[in-house]
Amino acid sequence: MGGGAEPRPVATRPGPGLRVARLVTELTAPAVLVSLLIITVSWHSSQDSVRGLVWGLLATVFVTGIPFAYIVGGVRRGRLTDHHIGRREQRRVPLLVGLGSVTAGLALLVVLGAPRPLLALAVAGLVGLVVAVSVSHWWKMSIHSAVSAGTLVILALTFGRGLLVAVPLLGVVGWARVRLRDHTVAQVLAGGALGALIAAVVFGALR
Repeated sequence: MGGGAEPRPVATRPGPGLRVARLVTELTAPAVLVSLLIITVSWHSSQDSVRGLVWGLLATVFVTGIPFAYIVGGVRRGRLTDHHIGRREQRRVPLLVGLGSVTAGLALLVVLGAPRPLLALAVAGLVGLVVAVSVSHWWKMSIHSAVSAGTLVILALTFGRGLLVAVPLLGVVGWARVRLRDHTVAQVLAGGALGALIAAVVFGALR
């Protein structure tokens, strides 16, 4: 799992498969999945739909809004290559910014009395970021796979195990990341396993 495990920068062949992989990558981007998950969990955990939506939007600002705005700004200024942060050495600072933003958001949610499942989700995200920051120092684990797997586990814990029938979709996400040569199979599998584990243990215990 050392630096030699990084995908080689070999050009991908154009074609329908590549276009599908790019589409899957955009649709399952961590910012997209986490934002939708926050809104869904917040709405489900609140007796008042409007209040639940407000809680969800507030959490989204800190968990995905501020970190993604930083990334977009970095891309525009040329400090980052792309909004998926394809180069491992560029990941540390954006992840640390995300860590700080999520921590601040969690503190605010606690003070304001946010629903327990939403707080559990924020804590799970915080733990996930700590792990991502640590691993990214020496290995390019797939955050797409980690967030996708974690999202599915949290949805299953919230709405029922029947949603686990969607597990094959995680394979599609992993295929897309490998097809684009952004990750190796090992990096995809490790990301998925860690994401699912953190979601099951942290969110499962705190919700």
